[in-house]
Amino acid sequence: MPVSSTQQILHDVFGYASFRGAQRAIVEHVAGGGDALVLMPTGGGKSLCYQIPALLRRGVGIVVSPLIALMQDQVDALKQLGVQAAFLNSSLDADAARDVSKRLLRGELKLLYVAPERLMTDGFLDLLERLQESGGIALFAIDEAHCVSQWGHDFRPEYRALTVLHERFPEIPRIALTATADAPTRREIVERLALEQAQQFVSSFDRPNIRYRVTQKNNARQQLQAFLETEHPDDAGIVYCLSRKKVEETAAWLKEQGWDALPYHAGLDAATRSKNQKRFLREEGVIMVATVAFGMGIDKPNVRFVAHLDLPKSMEGYYQETGRAGRDGLPANAWMAYGLGDVVQMRQMLLSGDAPEERKRVELQKLDALLGFCESTSCRHQTVLRYFGEEHPGGCQECDNCLTPVDTWDATRAAQMALSCVYRTGQRFGVAHLIDVLLGKETAKVEQFNHRQLSTFGIGKELAQTQWSSVYRQLVAAGLLNVDMEAYGGLKLTEAARPVLRGEQEVWLRRDADPVKRKAQRAERNAKSREPFGGASDDPLWRALKAKRLELAREQGVPPYVIFHDSTLLEILERRPQTLDEMARISGVGQAKLARYGDAFLRAVEDAANRGMS
Repeated sequence: MPVSSTQQILHDVFGYASFRGAQRAIVEHVAGGGDALVLMPTGGGKSLCYQIPALLRRGVGIVVSPLIALMQDQVDALKQLGVQAAFLNSSLDADAARDVSKRLLRGELKLLYVAPERLMTDGFLDLLERLQESGGIALFAIDEAHCVSQWGHDFRPEYRALTVLHERFPEIPRIALTATADAPTRREIVERLALEQAQQFVSSFDRPNIRYRVTQKNNARQQLQAFLETEHPDDAGIVYCLSRKKVEETAAWLKEQGWDALPYHAGLDAATRSKNQKRFLREEGVIMVATVAFGMGIDKPNVRFVAHLDLPKSMEGYYQETGRAGRDGLPANAWMAYGLGDVVQMRQMLLSGDAPEERKRVELQKLDALLGFCESTSCRHQTVLRYFGEEHPGGCQECDNCLTPVDTWDATRAAQMALSCVYRTGQRFGVAHLIDVLLGKETAKVEQFNHRQLSTFGIGKELAQTQWSSVYRQLVAAGLLNVDMEAYGGLKLTEAARPVLRGEQEVWLRRDADPVKRKAQRAERNAKSREPFGGASDDPLWRALKAKRLELAREQGVPPYVIFHDSTLLEILERRPQTLDEMARISGVGQAKLARYGDAFLRAVEDAANRGMS
């Protein structure tokens, strides 16, 4: 490929006028033969950081990727750009795999995507040896590098063996990339992949285009329905649930309500998973209801929302899952409904697993950090970034706490009552019973355990049941109470509760909005809601451009975004190019795509003008 510079490849092949953030520095470092560890948020442009050096250097770039769907997406996108790319994984039959290997040895490929399991076979490592002796290896890219971490829910043991690349090919530059890694995970990546000498490029973890929102769970399905109707009536999105059963039930319920919803979880057969994933990627407006089995490596840039009906396991999980929204940089929503039942359920899952005690402790700490995020009254972007060791000025105006600031109240006395009730009842009962005691309810359970005689019986009548639920939920999140799974979800005091009971420490809690106020806040949010396409959705030309993209994508059997991203269509809509030269100046239109699609989209613009759409 006759190219002379990183800038020329960026423009001619990928269609971009300039690099973003640290991209140029990373590209030049790796192209010059240096190792790199790249931490960059989803949608930040990680792929370019190894694709351009692979095109600049002699030989082929070998990309280690954990997911078949991601490989297929990346290869489809590269072929659209005129780049010779292929993948080797279990989806290929023996003849197709042999054909890829032959093309590789003939020097016909510039990028090859391979699963870690395939790479680690003796046969493939021998193939790399032969390749290095003939056409050469440009670089090794290790994508989703956090899979090396034993503490992560995406842990892949095969990633641990990837140090063999450094041992057998010490002269070949390596670039490890991830969008999710706190400081301990980063250290583990460096250690496990022998990247001690690698230069680290850490971009901001902030996703300013994502609006974070956490709502108290109160008929979560109806809350989800209201969210979809008011903010995402025609958009693609992901709804995460904790269990396979809930995934199935939620997808079926959404379908009954008229939404184009599909289920995805590891319990479905491979053919169904593949079919549902393909529909989500290749059609517009599909909602995927899924467990965490779905998502890593999904390259769909126009996911406009991610909703959680259950609590994720950690801040890393939450950040990774919400990061699947708005990869194109346009506005997107991260919405979550959560309640104390989620906390109990998640703690039970973590503690009842087979993991060693050390890992359980780590996972519980991570869950506690997420609870703190849920109950936070400060800027959510600030809270997320602080967890990853990054500062944020706050006041983002892109989260619920900044848009509709939360009321707080001095809950010291209520906290003392709540904690004292836990202590007096023997630190073995759940929230529902504790609230019955505080409200002075003469239930069968109260009588059975003689709790009517306690000093805390009936002392909390000034607060309603929902308010006490909120108090207990926040005391758990604040670490003053623990959920004891051995006592079937009963609450126990922690050391941090002592100074509160002694009157040595104040407790301020967020005041949950009443239903009337919540409705007013929702109306205010809707008034402030962002149109991802700046009002373009109502423009007939916008619909014509999307229809042309979908037609071309179906002809080729690829997802529409592989033709052009929404952001590229939006720029065509705004600038309305009339010539190929003008089309070439649109971001995301490289030379191969200009030659392939330029005339078709110019005709769409011209037809719109002729019909008086402009």
